[in-house]
Parts: sequence; structure tokens; C-alpha cells
Amino acid sequence: MIELKYVDKRYPTSNALLYVHELKIDKGEVVGILGENGSGKTTLLKAIMGIGELQNGEITIESQPVVRQYERMAFITEEGSFLPNKTPLEYADFLSAYFPKFDRPYFEQLLERFELPARRKARTFSKGQKMKLEMSAGLAKRPDYLLLDEPFVGKDVFSRRDSLKLMMSGLRGDETVLIITHLIDEIENVIDRAIVLHKGLIRADFRIDDLREEGRSLTDAMEEVRQSRPYYRN
Repeated sequence: MIELKYVDKRYPTSNALLYVHELKIDKGEVVGILGENGSGKTTLLKAIMGIGELQNGEITIESQPVVRQYERMAFITEEGSFLPNKTPLEYADFLSAYFPKFDRPYFEQLLERFELPARRKARTFSKGQKMKLEMSAGLAKRPDYLLLDEPFVGKDVFSRRDSLKLMMSGLRGDETVLIITHLIDEIENVIDRAIVLHKGLIRADFRIDDLREEGRSLTDAMEEVRQSRPYYRN
């Protein structure tokens, strides 16, 4: 379980902020983190990853500080964590040394499926290729907690669908997955839950099964939040 209590995170050089009174994400949940640009989505994932200090509050994973769970986590982001001067195969050597569960055969399989040049330095890759390399590395870590920040940016609709299918097919089924995306229609059948942020606050928290029972789509629910803008503190 990921648990946040009274979390207050701000950046002194920007207007980015996040305040979460209380939030619990159960083990094995696939959660969409939704909202407009600048709503606090990336700030939330970075806070959970322990990137940067909190002004207040506490974040734990299975009742332990985040720093004790790093080897069980993967953060896939457009910013990239790959080493630009290494080839994907050299990067795999690095990951194997630091992540005990790193699955090199699976990583090399993903390189082939994404048609990535395994022996070319990552700095020569296109933006899309770099994102595919980032995703390959993250999935091959076989993490228990997988955090994805806009993993399908810049891809056409067919590439997004293929990448989403590939990502989901590579999961064991007991991972906790948090995914930031604007592609609401494409992830509705993948996620269990949607958390909606606006200006650093949680405005809504939907269970997808509940929406279906009510005869509503996630798009319908998002439009209701957009129109009402209620302050929601979970």
C-alpha cells in the first residue's frame, strides 16, 4: 500500500504545488492520475518516488519510508533516466548491477519489439525511441510499484495502443501502477481507479467499476469535475 498523509510539497522556483490530506492506494491497483497541465500530477509521482523534500507530511510504502523501497520501484518519465552515452546493452549492464530483479532477457526482448538499436548510443535516439528505452528499462526492473509519467507522449494512436498493450502484457498482475496520461478513452478499460487533480488538490477519486454500474464513462465523470470544480479532500 502507498499511503500519503498531510503531504505538502512546493517548489520555490515555480508555482508547482501539491497538498494531499490523506490518500491510500492499495497493492495491485492500477490508477490513472488525471488532470490538466500544471495540476500537480507529476509533482505527485515525484513525491511518491521521494524526489525532492516535502514541506510537511509523510509518504510510506508498505509502512516503510520510500527510500527503503527504491529497488522495488520504477519511475518511467519523459525526462528519462537512461545514460545518454551508453548503448541500451551497456545500460542493461548498469541496471543489472543495481537492481537485483532486473530481467535482462525481457529487456532485450522489449528492445526488439520496440525496434530499438541495441548497440547505438542512446543520445542519438529520437524522442520517441528514448521513451521506448525508458519504458523497456522500467518494465524490465520487474517492479512492484510502477509509476509512469505520460509514457505515450508523441506517439500516434496505433503506437499508443500497441505500447499500452505491451506494457500491460508484461505485468504479473500484482503490481501497483500509477499512470499519468491525457488519453482517457484509451486507459479506461485498463485502470481500476482514477484520481483527478486540479491546482495541486485532489478533486475527485473514482472507481471505474462504480462508474460502469452508474452507466457513466470516465469521460462523463471528468466533464462533471471540470464543470463543478468542487474542492475534494479524500
